[in-house]
Amino acid sequence: MQFNIHTQTVDIGNGRTATIETGKLARQADGSVVVRVGNCMLLATAQASEEPKEGIDFFPLTVEYQEKFAAAGRIPGSFHRREGRASDYEVLICRIVDRAIRPMFADNFKNDTQVLIYLISADENVEPDSLVGLAASAALSISSIPFEGPISEVRVTKIDGKFVVNPTPKEAESASLNIIVAGTLDNILMVEGEGKEASEADLVEAIKVGHEIIIKQCNAQLELQKACGKPKMEVAVPEEDEVLKEKIKTFAEARIAAIAKAASGKHERKAAFKQIKEEFIAAIPEEEVATFNKALFSKYYSKLEKTTIRNVVLDEKVRLDGRKTDEIRPLIMEVDILPSPHGSALFTRGETQSLTTVTLGSKTDEQMIDKAEDLTFNKFMLHYNFPPFSTGEVKMLRGTSRREVGHGNLAMRSLKQMLPAEDENPYTIRVVSDILESNGSSSMATVCAGSLALMDAGIPFRKHVSGIAMGMIAEDGKYAILSDILGDEDHLGDMDFKVTGTKDGICGVQMDLKVDGLSYEVLSEALDQAKRGRLHILAAMEACMPTYRADLKPHTPRAESINIPKEFIGAVIGPGGKIIQDIQEKTGTVITIEENKEKGIGKVTVLSNNKDNMAAAWARINAIVAIPEIGNVYEAEVKSIMPYGAFVEFMPGKQGLLHISEISHSRLESLDGVLKEGDKIQVKLLEIDNKTGKFKLSRKVLLQKDAPQA
Repeated sequence: MQFNIHTQTVDIGNGRTATIETGKLARQADGSVVVRVGNCMLLATAQASEEPKEGIDFFPLTVEYQEKFAAAGRIPGSFHRREGRASDYEVLICRIVDRAIRPMFADNFKNDTQVLIYLISADENVEPDSLVGLAASAALSISSIPFEGPISEVRVTKIDGKFVVNPTPKEAESASLNIIVAGTLDNILMVEGEGKEASEADLVEAIKVGHEIIIKQCNAQLELQKACGKPKMEVAVPEEDEVLKEKIKTFAEARIAAIAKAASGKHERKAAFKQIKEEFIAAIPEEEVATFNKALFSKYYSKLEKTTIRNVVLDEKVRLDGRKTDEIRPLIMEVDILPSPHGSALFTRGETQSLTTVTLGSKTDEQMIDKAEDLTFNKFMLHYNFPPFSTGEVKMLRGTSRREVGHGNLAMRSLKQMLPAEDENPYTIRVVSDILESNGSSSMATVCAGSLALMDAGIPFRKHVSGIAMGMIAEDGKYAILSDILGDEDHLGDMDFKVTGTKDGICGVQMDLKVDGLSYEVLSEALDQAKRGRLHILAAMEACMPTYRADLKPHTPRAESINIPKEFIGAVIGPGGKIIQDIQEKTGTVITIEENKEKGIGKVTVLSNNKDNMAAAWARINAIVAIPEIGNVYEAEVKSIMPYGAFVEFMPGKQGLLHISEISHSRLESLDGVLKEGDKIQVKLLEIDNKTGKFKLSRKVLLQKDAPQA
């Protein structure tokens, strides 16, 4: 038996190519490909059930990404020593793929569909997250699933003033802009990433550069599809009732438009729309009740509601809450709202509210991230929580959702741009945003509240970072760009994008486009409007908290650090950690040591919220790491007596010979009756032998000649 293998080569940018291979692995899957760049290999499979799922009004798509630890020659560090639930990193990659491919399936396709992507071989010079979209799309394109792609995704960075597509991880470290762009042959679908105060113009240019490579990758998939693609399955034409559709329009259109212009609140608006539906159902003649199709009614009404509200915004420039298109909702913000956390802030924008806290910890609190490629530690964490009461709902609490992971990541990558440099920040920082109310972009509220809370905690946060959620409605050549969108506006719009940044540039971006043919001119206009909104929010934040606290709060643990020569690290730790554990136990402090092999030093950090305890810990550490200086006088302890003198410890871990001739001005035949083990005496360091490292000590130079000689 031989494999029927088909291969396609494609440009991925930065002078590198990828191969897309099918026909060898996972042949029973409807669609299966292996994408390879260097030693990095991704296996992507696509499978759909044969029959549509009944009674649902959504597309049941599942996307999973998993990194096999064997891909990098590693064994998982978990208790079971096997891959477990998806890590946050894997969840974020799933979301990148899902957001790009979900809009690309045939209308009315309701079959359970599963796209699984595995990292089966790793390469330290290749980031797999820039290849997952290509792999998923290629598997779907050659399958029988009615996928209307292809799509692809690339990473675009700006390094040393030049745009680089799909750089190596090492190259990307110095990037001033780093985004993932997804698109089709004709349009951009999704953008997500971060920047070091990047300009709007750079963001637009990066998207253009990325799309050029995406087009090449889409064409390569079309060639592969021609060579070995399966015929697409037919999608059943949905049942339609034009009479019912017209009845709903006649009954509800004007009422929906009136509510859209009423500038009401979220719950009042929801109740008013619900009343329209209830009144329509109540007016159905009794003889038609038995044949009334509730599913079709819900479908037609939802579409009418969306279309009507969109037309009101486009034609009359009236938004659901009465604002102008570029108007920001009222802002209320407070800091130091909670007495016990190390930092806290409450940020309220309209009907969206975030209560955010900051906790400062030591190196021992760092987050361990066990990925297939390597084991790393993270000292800045942001956790976002979205309880159901924030939207007035009741739902099962099932742990952190993918949405919460994604929103938290966007806020985290935005705020980390303004944190102090690694060597200037001794703390592990945890930011937690609890969303108490939500009607439009709680992730952007998290960015604003997080910035305020970090300032309140006394972290030397360089500048405030704010965020704003934007929307757009486009129809028949008309468009409206909406600042600070509501939840309903997000649902009915054609573009949802979130931009975070300082007054000097963009720190984070997340964009999803649902409209074809969006021009770069309109995108630039939207970004400029977002900048004005961002600056408006920043001004209010700076008025609330102009800069970070000059001092930490009294209950916040203080962290102080010093660098010591590498050879002293063992002395501070002691055999089996005996010395450092003893210091921590007796002083009530937390002590950590980080070794920098390149510089040949160790960084010692002491954490405590008690000044006296910290001083006591430093006294013991300084005594251990202090370097003996010629001419200094030390308090020494006699350790052993020899015929020719005494060995004394004049510093922790430092012993020297006090020769019998240096003990007294009088000639001594022995030390009987003069010194004994355990005696405390003062000695002066006379010399250090550079070759042997031995110390020459003297006691007699500290004694007067005419004084009694002990």
